[in-house]
Amino acid sequence: MAITVLIADDQAMVRQGFGALLGAQTDISVVGDAPDGKVAVAEAKRLRPDVVLMDVRMPQMNGLDAARAILTANFDPPVRVLMLTTFDIDDYVYEALSIGASGFLLKDAPAEELVRAVRVVADGEALLAPTITRRLIADVTRRRNTVRVAPAPALGTLTPREREVLELVAKGLSNTEIAAALFVAEQTVKTHVSKVFSKLGLRDRAQAVVLAYESGLVVPG
Repeated sequence: MAITVLIADDQAMVRQGFGALLGAQTDISVVGDAPDGKVAVAEAKRLRPDVVLMDVRMPQMNGLDAARAILTANFDPPVRVLMLTTFDIDDYVYEALSIGASGFLLKDAPAEELVRAVRVVADGEALLAPTITRRLIADVTRRRNTVRVAPAPALGTLTPREREVLELVAKGLSNTEIAAALFVAEQTVKTHVSKVFSKLGLRDRAQAVVLAYESGLVVPG
């Protein structure tokens, strides 16, 4: 079945351009669009798309609040949110990852990256463009200049290998890259990742990265 997508952006040209690009893919169907966050939430509830492309800055309700409303609705199957931003360093994006957005994408990313992003997010993965994501998390964490919180108690439930896998996830590595780094099968990595998410109560890789940085398991820089 085709991946269904809702595009939320206050610029009509962006909605039309992204819509035409994604609609041209045989495995993707654009089912709707929204000019602001309030409409995006209503349309997400009505259409239940697989993925919502959500601009960060919009009128009526900003993308962060709209993403929170969609993600806390706990739709089944889940509606995944991919944030769109003009800036590569943005506090709003960090907060979006914290509440469960599946990642972010720069608006000026190449067309093939947008298509890949939608497919990856629809498949349950997160944190696209790992090198940009690592820099985002590291820079925002550093600029927040807050006292580092104590390690999450649940981290103590992880086995040494699971902690190792979590660290590599937090550094932006894909399952394939983690398998190569640890010299294990990719299916083994998927099993470890699944157990980590279950033990820590995480929705996806985005929340795993945030937790790893906030707990001090991974240090920015």
